Amino acid sequence: MKTIYFWFVLLTFANGISQNETVVPAFDFLIQFTNCRDFTLSKNQDEIYFTIQNTTEEISRIAYSKKIKNKWTTPELVSFSSDHRDIEPFLSADGLRLYFSSNRPLEDTSNQSKDYDIWYVERKDAKEKWSHPINIGIPVNSAKDEFYPSVALNGNLYFTSENDKSLGKDDIFVCYWKNNSFTNPENLGTAINTSGYEFNAFIASDESFLLFTGYKRDDGLGSGDLYISYKDTNGNWQLASSLGNIINSKAMDYCPYYDRDTHTLYFTSKRNHVTNRHFETIVEFEKEINQYENGYSRIYKINIKL
Repeated sequence: MKTIYFWFVLLTFANGISQNETVVPAFDFLIQFTNCRDFTLSKNQDEIYFTIQNTTEEISRIAYSKKIKNKWTTPELVSFSSDHRDIEPFLSADGLRLYFSSNRPLEDTSNQSKDYDIWYVERKDAKEKWSHPINIGIPVNSAKDEFYPSVALNGNLYFTSENDKSLGKDDIFVCYWKNNSFTNPENLGTAINTSGYEFNAFIASDESFLLFTGYKRDDGLGSGDLYISYKDTNGNWQLASSLGNIINSKAMDYCPYYDRDTHTLYFTSKRNHVTNRHFETIVEFEKEINQYENGYSRIYKINIKL
């Protein structure tokens, strides 16, 4: 019933999203990056990590910014950057471990990219430097790609993969943290996964809900759309529902991150509001085609209670 109620709420604006809330750029300093995706925020809301890419996405680097004296610092690349594609950072609740996905080789002596694995770096406190990257290993990683790590407070790890337990294409999996080790990956089942593509899952810290992207579903708006699934009282995932057309667009909407303290949903979108019309000057033309919502990956936010 909670899933049905949530869907009703979105349609009527009675709760979830108020009539005064709109999707807006997440941070002013991110506007400078043409292609920007993925987002994670520290518990104290004073440190963020995100991915910067070139327009055709062959090059990907993780960057960060810190809030000092109520101002965000100029973004910098993380210390553990590689010459390969590093994407999808996720910061643990205590801020001492940062997970990410990368196609970097297992050994520093190699220059050959591999399939995507989940990696992490650690530190003793927020003022310390990050450690050398550590591959999370089996049973999480496999010969297939693993993407978009998201970790609950109890250590359970949710991620995207296409392996022999997939229902079709990419699916959402979980590895439970038990006895100081991860269990084998488990498919989250048909309430979330389909024969198509499901990816970029964000798990609530208490595992009460899961946000993810479903690609070209029958109830979708044309590309990737954001969905939510709640757990029932028996711990089973309910049938996922779309977050609706206030959040989703006809373009790719993906990479969700939810901050419960401020009721803020952050997500990436390739939405495009550029219009073809008469332009008097080249300045006017450039302003139109270079606006934030111009078809490139950008990070947005909206206030919503989940």
